[in-house]
Amino acid sequence: MTLTVCVGASGSGKTTFLNDVHKSHKCTYIRQYHNLRPYIAVSSIPNFDPSRLPYWDLYVKEKKADGIIVGGTIAGQFMAGLSGGQRKLLLFELIHQRTAAQDNLLIVLDEPFAGVTDDFVPFIVGRLNEMRKNHNVLLVTNDHVETLKEMADNTVTVSAIDRSTVKINGKGGVDRAMALLAMSIGDDYKHSTNNSDLAFFRSVEFSRNGGIPNVAAFAVFAFGLFLLMFWNSKPGSDALVLIAGSMVSFFTANPYFLQLPDWRIYMCEEAEALLHSSKSANRLMKTLLTLSLLFVITCVQFGCMELVIGTFSTPRFFVGMLFDNVSLLISMVTLGLYTDLPDQAVQILGAMPFLLMIFFSTTFSPGAGVAGLKALRYLFSRFYLWCMLPGEIGDQMEGCPESNTLLYLVMSSLLSPVLFVVWKAGVGLYRRLHHEKASASRRESMKSMQFAELQLELFGDKALRNLKHVGSAHDLSKLAASYAESKRGLEITMKDTDEISDDDDAQGDYDKFVSFLEEGKEMADEKKLDS
Repeated sequence: MTLTVCVGASGSGKTTFLNDVHKSHKCTYIRQYHNLRPYIAVSSIPNFDPSRLPYWDLYVKEKKADGIIVGGTIAGQFMAGLSGGQRKLLLFELIHQRTAAQDNLLIVLDEPFAGVTDDFVPFIVGRLNEMRKNHNVLLVTNDHVETLKEMADNTVTVSAIDRSTVKINGKGGVDRAMALLAMSIGDDYKHSTNNSDLAFFRSVEFSRNGGIPNVAAFAVFAFGLFLLMFWNSKPGSDALVLIAGSMVSFFTANPYFLQLPDWRIYMCEEAEALLHSSKSANRLMKTLLTLSLLFVITCVQFGCMELVIGTFSTPRFFVGMLFDNVSLLISMVTLGLYTDLPDQAVQILGAMPFLLMIFFSTTFSPGAGVAGLKALRYLFSRFYLWCMLPGEIGDQMEGCPESNTLLYLVMSSLLSPVLFVVWKAGVGLYRRLHHEKASASRRESMKSMQFAELQLELFGDKALRNLKHVGSAHDLSKLAASYAESKRGLEITMKDTDEISDDDDAQGDYDKFVSFLEEGKEMADEKKLDS
């Protein structure tokens, strides 16, 4: 396999080149400033042996190996742990161990030497040489450039002057899009999901800095004050007690919900570094954990309200409170975990249900509002919850349903997530159609002469298998012979091509493939004549 180094001046687009490779291929990708959740204990990472890190003996001698965390900053909070250079070595060793049992992967590394002192450079170089034996490695570096260029099989040079072309192994004027296609070759990493990933998720989320203990501590404080200040509330103040209890629940859960965008960003980058098996699985587990947390908070709210006033003891009131809380906070979950929106946008849009509830539910001033606009109250679960209140408040609510009030409450609380699912399905369908068109265009580009030449330039005789799999529109034997004569003097004959075939009847398959290519060329010539 190969090691390819991407070089160029600062601002020339080296990292952009890697990002574009990553977009076109599900490669293993380590960014220059790669994010890991800082409260992850290094020793808890599943199927990873930290003792192979060059600095781990130090923590073992100091008896800190079990407690040392990744370290760094998340949501504005710094957590002491590994240094920046140590984290870079951790990521490097992580992908080295993960990919050792597979081959023909594409591994992309952005500035692997950044933040690493010279005494650890031999460790990285050694790991690079090991990974290049079985995988295609593409990296960007501003450090140790000459050393890496000597090690590398290929050098890609990008320029800030002409961003439409690149230089490959001294050959200028190579189309950048075609170079990206040629580099985006390799198998997808195959995850082996097991119970260790679930155990890892549990240990990280319930760790001291995972967020759950902080929510528990704040809940004790907030609901403790609620009990003290609303104790022995008089009948008739049901609505005010319910508003207070709902607000305490909202502000208890809100800090945990607000950090979901940061969690999503860090978790996705961890998956790119093969820290755990699946973005989707982690999103699902985080969703279930978040909703479970909201359920527990609602249970506490219901119990406290029963203690201070005693008029909400029926199960229907508990269900009503639960889904009312869900309606106010579910947008934080859907936007925070299942979109790419930044933190500020999630905070603004996620707070909209709470803000709109104040304006349109008519629960703060029953019967008030402009005719027509106040009909929007039927979209808010808080309106139906108020209709369920005993006594004068419930009677003042305008247009309450005569029956099935709880059913309408549940349905209205689920309106936001249902609309979100419909929107995501529409976007997914559009992207799938667009992806199919893009894939067809990519496949046609991969049958061109330029692509075949680039493959041979980058990967040598190993490229013949890639070309065979994509259906290159060239006579491979002639192309290989021409390449061998003009570039490296290799004698790649039909026998050599026969040896790289995966099938037992390799020669027959190769002849069929060449026939297929010639038929494709004849069809293309006919189309040109027709036009």
